[in-house]
Amino acid sequence: MNKIGIIGAMETEVSLIKESMQKSGAMKEISAGGLVFFEGNIGGTNVVAVKSGVGKVNAALCAQNLIIRFGVTHIINTGIAGAMGGNLKIFDMVVSSDAVYHDMEAVAFGYKPTEIPQMKCSAFPADRKLIEIAKTAFEKANKISGRKILEGRIATGDQFIADKESKAHIREICSPLCCEMEGAAIAHACYLNNTPYLVLRCISDMADDTVEATYSFNEDDAAKESASVVLEMLDIINQATI
Repeated sequence: MNKIGIIGAMETEVSLIKESMQKSGAMKEISAGGLVFFEGNIGGTNVVAVKSGVGKVNAALCAQNLIIRFGVTHIINTGIAGAMGGNLKIFDMVVSSDAVYHDMEAVAFGYKPTEIPQMKCSAFPADRKLIEIAKTAFEKANKISGRKILEGRIATGDQFIADKESKAHIREICSPLCCEMEGAAIAHACYLNNTPYLVLRCISDMADDTVEATYSFNEDDAAKESASVVLEMLDIINQATI
């Protein structure tokens, strides 16, 4: 039976998931590894939701906890991101084809930018079934005219990108559709544990000099848009084989 782990870095990214779990019935609150996990059921699908905290280490430890302690079969990372490519606009969505670290740099030792030394894989592929489910879920959940969802690379680093120079550098080294601070770390943990994953992001800002004027205004709404697609995904998963 499927058991879906859902990770959001911030409370605003998982609050809608928790509310839906409460409405569906009993929800257990479990503290483990410095985190608080919420276990229950949404639309017939077993779910464990958790706020990981911001950044790569927090996200990776959270994913490992979900896999080892809770036995989740799949992990979905929901949240917000800054646009990098694909002519993305605020509230458009990105579903991961793969995820990389834009701040992994060992060029002095002969490695390419984003390449992890002594690892076979540095671009962690997302699960194809979850990708297709996310696209279908977006079409069902979307209520904003003109919005789109694109499949592509997500770049992760322990940096909040808020200037044109940093954005240009990341685009040059790994050509992502968006950038954020957790996805590749979750993907990394899932890769090592043979656990299917997906990163789903709603665009909250353009990852450039306009961030200060747009991010805080769009943060909550973008987080809810991503979570609403996840809820539709859970409904589809309950009726599908993944």
